[in-house]
Amino acid sequence: MKNALVNLMKNKDFINKLPKGKGTINAGTGALAWIIPAIKVYRKNDVKDIKDIITYNEKLIVDMEQKIKTLSGEKLFEFILKDTNDLKDVLTGPENMKMMVVGGFVSSWINKKIEKWLGEKGAADMLSKSVENNVTTEMGFALLEIADVSRQYPEVIEYLNNASDETFFDDLSKLEGGKTVGTAMEKFLERYGMRCPGEIDITKTRWSEKPTAIIPMILSNIKSVEETTSVDKFEQGRLEALAKKQELLGRIEQLPGGKSKVKKTKKMISVLRNVIGFREYPKYSFIKRFQIYKNALIKEANALLQKGLINDIEDIYYLYFDELRDVVKTQKVDYNLIGKRKEAYKTYEKLTPPRVLTSEGEVISGEYNTENIPEGAFVGVPVSAGIIEGTARVVLKLEDASIEEGDILITSFTDPSWTPLFVSIKGLVTEVGGLMTHGAVVTREYGIPAVVGVENATKLIKDGQRIRVNGTEGYIEILQDS
Repeated sequence: MKNALVNLMKNKDFINKLPKGKGTINAGTGALAWIIPAIKVYRKNDVKDIKDIITYNEKLIVDMEQKIKTLSGEKLFEFILKDTNDLKDVLTGPENMKMMVVGGFVSSWINKKIEKWLGEKGAADMLSKSVENNVTTEMGFALLEIADVSRQYPEVIEYLNNASDETFFDDLSKLEGGKTVGTAMEKFLERYGMRCPGEIDITKTRWSEKPTAIIPMILSNIKSVEETTSVDKFEQGRLEALAKKQELLGRIEQLPGGKSKVKKTKKMISVLRNVIGFREYPKYSFIKRFQIYKNALIKEANALLQKGLINDIEDIYYLYFDELRDVVKTQKVDYNLIGKRKEAYKTYEKLTPPRVLTSEGEVISGEYNTENIPEGAFVGVPVSAGIIEGTARVVLKLEDASIEEGDILITSFTDPSWTPLFVSIKGLVTEVGGLMTHGAVVTREYGIPAVVGVENATKLIKDGQRIRVNGTEGYIEILQDS
């Protein structure tokens, strides 16, 4: 995408046609507003700041949920509109963004300096393992705990292979160990039940709505991960990061000006480990709010269903927010419109959007730099350092995932709902992504080599092939056909 945009900027005809006007930077609300708070975070370097921000955000969510439960009709829609605007202010405000700025700065500094001084790429990746306050990787460890509980009860494992959503917890409770496993799952869903694949779309079915959706990940963990505790797994990663830190500092100390370089690097690594985990929190918090909005809107849809105004709860998914508001207000529904949108959706589902599209409808293509890439390798963006060989497991839908020991996950993209699988896999390849997208952040913390942005990866790489993923340089080699 970067190369595509650079190519576009060279097109003088296009650039000259762009609207002319004076640009302004608002130091109070723009990116400049993040810089001074970010500098303070860097200097103070206190992990308590992260915990305080999370606590504050969690309180906002609890307060919002209590208020929304008392509302319906027009007041509900007014409340949601106002709350979404408040949410934008929180997500992009200095309190949240200062952490993002600092995390990006120290990661970049470490990677550039270590490569320059020691010739080693992607040092920040190993140093990011098992950091605190990453709600997404914590979710992966939490699901691992359910797998460890479940593996003790053969009847439960057998049931999980054929479970039904309608009677899931009732059926589970009748089995030996079922109540124990059920309690663990309910605890997990209480915190993470608002997540699901494609979760940024409020209409997607949440794990709390369909608990069996997390079963494939539980079974994959049982099959491919040795019995352990999440605490042990986290501690192992922390010790590996600490060992890497000591190794790097020892080598840097031998360089000219080594003492001052070590002092600066120590500070950077400390700041990195204190702030980088926060990267996943803002999305977690607004997805929690989305679930609360959805629950309230589904109540309105249920009222419409009871009155016979709609045929199915999910029919409201084909209306814009303002259109649904009008339906609730007027008690009238245009089913011709809903029908047309259902048909259009089927068509749009089959389309693949271009990465870069101009306002004139022109598709701009970019290319990767393949100068140091082996012949025949598939190139992408290196986001988590390391080299791993294993079996390619092509997964297009999370519910179809069946991961075994040594598998490398090949998929279109990942979001936080895929994280529990990362406990089981040895490497990751995606078609979409960048340095700060979900898969990149989580693979770095888990210490899994990853390459993202590999065009058509799910078609070029076949399920069962033996492959090598180079997460340091950013390419994939086919070693053996399936």
